[in-house]
Amino acid sequence: MTDVIPAQPQPRVPVAGGGSFPVHRIYCVGRNFADHAKEMGATAPASAAERGQPMFFMKPADAIATGDAPVPYPPATADLHHEVELVVALGKDAPAGVLPLDQTLSLVFAYGVGLDLTRRDLQAAAKAKGGPWDIAKGFDHSAPLGTLVPAAQVGALERLELSLEINGQLRQKSTLDQMIWNVPEILHELSKLYALKAGDLVFMGTPAGVAALQPGDRFSARLGTIARHDGVIA
Repeated sequence: MTDVIPAQPQPRVPVAGGGSFPVHRIYCVGRNFADHAKEMGATAPASAAERGQPMFFMKPADAIATGDAPVPYPPATADLHHEVELVVALGKDAPAGVLPLDQTLSLVFAYGVGLDLTRRDLQAAAKAKGGPWDIAKGFDHSAPLGTLVPAAQVGALERLELSLEINGQLRQKSTLDQMIWNVPEILHELSKLYALKAGDLVFMGTPAGVAALQPGDRFSARLGTIARHDGVIA
């Protein structure tokens, strides 16, 4: 069948060692660090039994911003916030049905570090009205992301440090063992809701320290010494 309009290019993320990762969907996890949940006014679970269900939202695949190009400050906001996150890249389709916990990591192709940029004022206004906050999360260039590193080169995640510097000053820092829901658990829970596919990205949530960005700010997001993404807000 012939396209009636030109097809948009598929978003892609560079991979360490060569090649690119074509993006299918972007899933995001909200309130996955207790300290961040508290700073946002939510009650953090005191134990695994109190976790309830993870909070999910999505960004469009073309929200990713890779490479050295400046990240545009978005319209319709005066309060753009940074949220540094571990990013999980899936290299295989999940089998039909709910994905068992012991099979989840077999889907993971690579890891990276990125930012979940948030129009905080629009999010707050939506929350106050009890409405959805898609416009606060899913805008153009809202997912800056560095080069993906194959999982075989990363090893155990738990003690890796996730951090973000803005203009050389540390803003966010935590180890990944502080996540409320770890990677296998999140993939298991997502599989109850969606058919996970090769090309999916999962932004795993952010630690405390989220704050405003201004045009001209330079950011440096890091996942230990494994992955790094530097950029500037234009």
